[in-house]
Amino acid sequence: MKEKKGFFGKLISGLTKTRDTFVAGIDSIFNGFSEIDEDFYEELEEVLIMADIGVSTTEKIIENLREKVKEQKIKEVEVCRKLLIDSIKEQMRVSEDAYDFENQQSVIMLIGVNGVGKTTSVGKLAGQMKSQGKRVVLAAADTFRAAAIEQLTEWSNRAGVEIISGQEGGDPASVVFDAVNAAKARNADVLICDTAGRLHNKKNLMEELKKINRIIDREFPQAKRETLVVLDGTTGQNALAQAKQFNEVADITGIILTKLDGTAKGGIAIAIQSEMNIPVKYIGIGEHIDDLQKFDANSFVDALFEKKAD
Repeated sequence: MKEKKGFFGKLISGLTKTRDTFVAGIDSIFNGFSEIDEDFYEELEEVLIMADIGVSTTEKIIENLREKVKEQKIKEVEVCRKLLIDSIKEQMRVSEDAYDFENQQSVIMLIGVNGVGKTTSVGKLAGQMKSQGKRVVLAAADTFRAAAIEQLTEWSNRAGVEIISGQEGGDPASVVFDAVNAAKARNADVLICDTAGRLHNKKNLMEELKKINRIIDREFPQAKRETLVVLDGTTGQNALAQAKQFNEVADITGIILTKLDGTAKGGIAIAIQSEMNIPVKYIGIGEHIDDLQKFDANSFVDALFEKKAD
């Protein structure tokens, strides 16, 4: 339990910038209104949009809140705060089978543009899975960037896992082919693939990912497939736009949201999950290996409102 409390503490401090803006706005509304009227809802809507929760998700939250207020015949403004927290949590629930891939032989592919923390996330996931006693193989399929191969090699050494890599500028699909065969030969529990992310050239990226997917389907059909898009939380609505673009070129099963510490745009986690109906599965709030953790809607929203953990 201590570990979870530690992470909740990090989450609270990591979301400080978001919370400072967000909670100040929320407080001024709940302290400034004595009744629940149209002005109240309008002001609340504005605060949510300013917190990068986005227009579409904000509308859903407000609509949900209105229904609850009406159903429960609520008159007191303060009671609305708890309902607001519940409405936000409802937008972010992760299904029970979201992490099934962890309990089966699996191939996890990470995609995302350069600079979002993709290679680091591959390394952190590898380290965590190795510490759970899993046999892990890494594929350095971001052959576009020499630094990515070097960085991943460093992570593989640190985590004590095997890495399969090729030459800079080589064919990523052939790296994945070799990595799949290595994973099968070693009876690995999980193969984690780092890929290049060049959204400005979407057609090439699409072809590259299709080729990689075909190889995994053909060579490793029994493996559970997981495709995670890595997004930089500091970019706010840009992260949502990237997620939508990657969703056009890949069958995304989950999202890793990095760099949530040091941004006032943490509300983007709510927008992404709600608008895309793709779960945020991991969040990153620091540089250490255990600073990438499974996403928990209750902890996240409680930290946003700085409620104490239950």
